[in-house]
Amino acid sequence: MGDDRLIVALDVPNVMQGLALAERIGDSVSFYKIGLGMLTGGGLALANELKQDHGKRIFLDMKLFDISATVEAAVRGIAQFNLDFLTVHGDPHVVRAAKEGASGSQTKILAVTILTSLDRDDLDASLIRDGAMPDLVAERAARAFEAGADGVIASPHEAKMIRALSESSGRLIVTPGVRPAGADVGDQKRVATPGQAIAEGADHIVVGRPIWQADDPKAAAEAVLAELG
Repeated sequence: MGDDRLIVALDVPNVMQGLALAERIGDSVSFYKIGLGMLTGGGLALANELKQDHGKRIFLDMKLFDISATVEAAVRGIAQFNLDFLTVHGDPHVVRAAKEGASGSQTKILAVTILTSLDRDDLDASLIRDGAMPDLVAERAARAFEAGADGVIASPHEAKMIRALSESSGRLIVTPGVRPAGADVGDQKRVATPGQAIAEGADHIVVGRPIWQADDPKAAAEAVLAELG
């Protein structure tokens, strides 16, 4: 089974395309991310099929945010499937509720610090307080860990700072915004290569378009794995 440090984002429209892509990639990849964009295309069904029938690990990227009771109920419903990772926003009340909902399951709760597509101008537009992006990410990560998060989602550029936090001991850092050397950065604003992300402290990297848009997704995945060393 493939190196599970690589998580391939199945950002395709529906279950059939997701299954077809996973079958083309085969044993080279053992971990897949299914996000909100696929929810109406059967994302939960795909997650369960890949997990139960194909033995894959699954990262369900829902970025849940709501009042505590609603988050807890939603996570309890998802946790019955024992998927591996589930994202919620990193606000402490959300993390605490999600951990309560996931209790008794194998599902790890990963907190989103600040989306990797955002920069300081975006934070200003959202009335987020002043401060350098890495400092805000590290502070949000620390608060999420204190609230019980099993890990965080963060840009490769903040992974090293988060890994240095005492609160991060034994916790996971998962980095989107990873692009193989020479790849188009797309809509991401804070990016790094796979090797850089792992060197900076990431446990897992998430790669989407450079793999699923490739003419040969299996070869593209294997090239990313080679960059991990």
